[in-house]
Amino acid sequence: MSAQPPAPSPAPAAPKTNHIGLPKADYEGAKSTLCLGCGHDVITKQIINALYEMGLEPHKVAKFSGIGCSSKTPAYFLNRAWGFNGVHGRMPSTATGALVANPTLHGIGVSGDGDTASIGIGQFVHVVRRNLPLVYIIEDNGVYGLTKGQFSATADIGAKQKGGAVNDFIPIDCCSLAIELGGTFVARSFSGDMKQLQLILEAAIAHKGTAIIDVISPCVTFNDHEGSTKSYKYSKEHDTPVHEVGFVPFFEETLAEIPAGDSKEVAFPDGSVLKFRGVGRDYDPTDKEKALKTIHESHGKQEILTGILYVDPSKPTFSELLGATGESLTSLPLEKVRPGREALEEIMESLR
Repeated sequence: MSAQPPAPSPAPAAPKTNHIGLPKADYEGAKSTLCLGCGHDVITKQIINALYEMGLEPHKVAKFSGIGCSSKTPAYFLNRAWGFNGVHGRMPSTATGALVANPTLHGIGVSGDGDTASIGIGQFVHVVRRNLPLVYIIEDNGVYGLTKGQFSATADIGAKQKGGAVNDFIPIDCCSLAIELGGTFVARSFSGDMKQLQLILEAAIAHKGTAIIDVISPCVTFNDHEGSTKSYKYSKEHDTPVHEVGFVPFFEETLAEIPAGDSKEVAFPDGSVLKFRGVGRDYDPTDKEKALKTIHESHGKQEILTGILYVDPSKPTFSELLGATGESLTSLPLEKVRPGREALEEIMESLR
């Protein structure tokens, strides 16, 4: 009697897809080489989730970055998108050139607090006031992680380095600065509040104009020690804790959901506490003066205000102000991009 052949293995289930028919794998990138537990990797996960949920086509996205730990992030999502890693602090000008030349692309720029608020502050200022269609993510940890933890321009007064040096300089608040400059979408989040961060990213992707998202992303290697105000030991010493969160090993992600209108103290690997407050449901993000006042009040309370802090969808984008066609320059016929002799003579005559 012959043996029966083994039953065929069931076919693997088809991967779940989004509304344009793509699996989440199409939105992923290379394996991260950042430190284990780095908040930047949590940001990457939420960027992937947001892009997947919004159904952006990967080949219609352009990724930009400067220099620093943050510059690695674009390698970890959308491996089929366009990308350019610029020099330190020059991500906005790179993005401006690319997105003006091809406004059909969705621009996503990832920068750090040093890349944005120190060497790149001039470029940050101008990309905000021009309202370039760009999602601009600041991975903010208050230190230069690639050069062993020196203070960045967002470090708080009184913050201490591992070696004991104290910061004496006033920090730059990228959110309040962006609002003052006429930013049209300004938000702040915490890398560990995954739900809030994803929703903010989705709203930013849908926004027409520059969307600034300052994401507090603690550095587990150089800025999570005693005296670091980015982990807010100072806040713990000046506020009565509602409760203590247990010790979080350095190799685990620090996660916490902050309900709207509530504050929460989040414990970090060294036992220090960072205090966050989510804007309430009655908060009006279209009120510029109220937004600035609320941010300033949060500083006085040693809290980090999170949520969509300000939005103005009525302001024209940079491309609209330039009178751009909305098409890629490479797709236009020569007669549209190269003025004829009569047009050049007219221009020269106007300059006499």
